Amino acid sequence: MGNIFDYLTWRGDLTFTQDPPNAVDALIFSTLTYVDYGEKAARDPDTAVTLRQCAEEFFSLEDPEGRARSKKDIELLHRAAETVRFGQCRLCLFQSRFLPEQETQFAAMTFLPDDGTMFLAYRGTDNSLVGWKEDFNMTFQQTIPAQRLAQEYIRQAALAYTAPMRVAGHSKGGNLAVFAAARCSPTVRKRILTVYNNDGPGFTKYMIGDPGYNAIVPRIRTYIPQSSVIGMLLEHEEPFLVIRSKSVGLMQHDPYSWEVEGPNFLPVQEVTESSQFLDATIKNWFASMSNQERNRLVEVLYSLLTTGEVENAADIFQPKNIRAYVKTLSSDADMRHILSTEFQGLLEAAKKARTSMGEAKELPPDKSEELRVESEE
Repeated sequence: MGNIFDYLTWRGDLTFTQDPPNAVDALIFSTLTYVDYGEKAARDPDTAVTLRQCAEEFFSLEDPEGRARSKKDIELLHRAAETVRFGQCRLCLFQSRFLPEQETQFAAMTFLPDDGTMFLAYRGTDNSLVGWKEDFNMTFQQTIPAQRLAQEYIRQAALAYTAPMRVAGHSKGGNLAVFAAARCSPTVRKRILTVYNNDGPGFTKYMIGDPGYNAIVPRIRTYIPQSSVIGMLLEHEEPFLVIRSKSVGLMQHDPYSWEVEGPNFLPVQEVTESSQFLDATIKNWFASMSNQERNRLVEVLYSLLTTGEVENAADIFQPKNIRAYVKTLSSDADMRHILSTEFQGLLEAAKKARTSMGEAKELPPDKSEELRVESEE
């Protein structure tokens, strides 16, 4: 089966008027957000320019590879800009905020296809340690800065254009897309056709009862690979479609690994047993900690990682940084105690998850269903 590059070859000659936007298009728009575009993309709504023009400017910039998350993102921009389908889309309202002191990493942009709609796309977590720290903050904070920026962005975009809209994102961007759609005004929410959440994490329980969230749930389309980790985190109210990935484990989070057949992702019946086990383990672990304890753990881990020369996630396992971590832990008894205590809790959560999964397998299907109903009551 193919991937999004093959989809561009197959469907790239048709405009969105000829063939309406679908979930694969949404993933492409979401992944295009991982590129830092030039000045043309940042212009006001009245001077929006095509993706092809933005690509031409991007490739004329000095060190374009330093302005994207990966080489594949650059290839996607090049390939998409060459197609009729994406190259003619106008791009505007590009915003990017990177504020380490406020633990904030955010970017979003608006695409204007030729079908008279608008496509708001939110960037997921980049390679920065700050971006990952903000993700971890989701486990104990009701809202993070990127979510508040996402809410303000959809308000601004709705003022700039009156067209019906679709909202999308990959990874944290999927979470931001859902959050923005849930927290925008009812007037703006009525204009939203679909929200595409591509393997984005859920929310803490406070969001599940939110009226705006409940109102938008029927329009949310969530896609996760069969060994999903990120997309299974926290709480989801909406159903999700499990799709096939060519990668294994955590690498399935990579959108380029998702298998595409025609205009659709290739579905599978359910997530793998390892994904179910990891999901149960993390949920058990979080349930065993208070918000204050989660906060403390995140701060301690971040403090430990920043004792090395770490600017992005790829630096974490550099030998010189590992030596820095060991040195810090050997001299900080409080840090050692906190990490030891919480990771012992992780082991206990894993044991509990393994036991519960084993017991569920031993029960007949009808008894398993009765157990599920009883537990919900």
